[in-house]
Amino acid sequence: MVVADYYYPPLFSVAPMMEWTDHHYRTLARLISKHAWLYTEMLAAETIVYQKDNLHRFLAYSPDQHPIVLQIGGSNLQHIATATELANPYGYDEINFNCGCPSPRVAGHGCFGARLMLDPKFVGEAMSVIASKTDSPVSVKCRIGVDDHDSYYELCDFIYKVSSLSPTRHFIIHSRKALLNGISPADNRKIPPLKYEYYFALLRDFPDLKFTINGGIDSVDEVNTALREGAHGVMVGRAAYKNPWSLLGHVDTAVYGAPSSGVTRRQVLEKYQVYGDSVLWRDGKKPDVRDVAKPLLGLFHSERGNGLWKRKADAAFQNCTTIKSFFEETLDAIPDFVLDAPISGPPLISENPFAGVRDKLPPPYDSKEQELMSA
Repeated sequence: MVVADYYYPPLFSVAPMMEWTDHHYRTLARLISKHAWLYTEMLAAETIVYQKDNLHRFLAYSPDQHPIVLQIGGSNLQHIATATELANPYGYDEINFNCGCPSPRVAGHGCFGARLMLDPKFVGEAMSVIASKTDSPVSVKCRIGVDDHDSYYELCDFIYKVSSLSPTRHFIIHSRKALLNGISPADNRKIPPLKYEYYFALLRDFPDLKFTINGGIDSVDEVNTALREGAHGVMVGRAAYKNPWSLLGHVDTAVYGAPSSGVTRRQVLEKYQVYGDSVLWRDGKKPDVRDVAKPLLGLFHSERGNGLWKRKADAAFQNCTTIKSFFEETLDAIPDFVLDAPISGPPLISENPFAGVRDKLPPPYDSKEQELMSA
């Protein structure tokens, strides 16, 4: 992966999550971790194209959010090309194409997201178009399969064709298949079993490509276990949102080996208050206090006073008009020793989620056989 000299490589990244990884969350995340790679929410190419006179609302971000990746989705090559070209001046560190979202709104009649895994030729063409319209590296985020198209050979066929038809050299692999039969996105994160053996087989069969593992990894200890097993990078989703202090707070030291910043939650909140009050009501009625404070609701996960803090927050959303007043009404629920404690050592897990995975690897993929079949 080609990354700027002044950024650490994407050993750890926070997954793109609709309605979660917005500008507010990314601001909080960057106050806690300086080196985690952050992703935007998925932006449909059509949204960027049709909002070309209002791009700042969708594409702007503060410089301290680097390294940051823009994820786009779409199934129209012209729209994808135009959207990428419009986004290019914003200087994202990578452009990622969504081939993994199982939401019916995305993968249904609009035919993008996970459904695109059934058409690797189109994805290769789309990635070539994206690469031609941006100065940034490009990547694909996908599942290990879709519905009954879930064999390791079919996954390899997708990777081989996309990487052969385009400059794509980085794939983020969610280690579950997607079920497009109407189950919810939440169930798609639980019902299909994790098959980490597919991910580690890709490392074996495509040594010239880079792969980031995603799915079921919820702690820094599991992140480091994956890296020790040979993963090129690890992407974490909801755990980084629901418990940002415990997870993001250990990324810089435990994953990247950087010295501890010694930052406390009180210091993070003081900086976030300045940011929050500067963006409130920017678009008239939005964002409101609830919008801006939403990413903070997991900051005291499992700490003393957390339940009372959330109840006070819910009440404060009804009447507070500034982040400062929101904090004044709620933070007395949290003891000073919690607010003023720096990040402690990362909690350890008792099990290795990748134990024995190399004993389950599928047979090697033969790209020459694929070339003969395609001839």
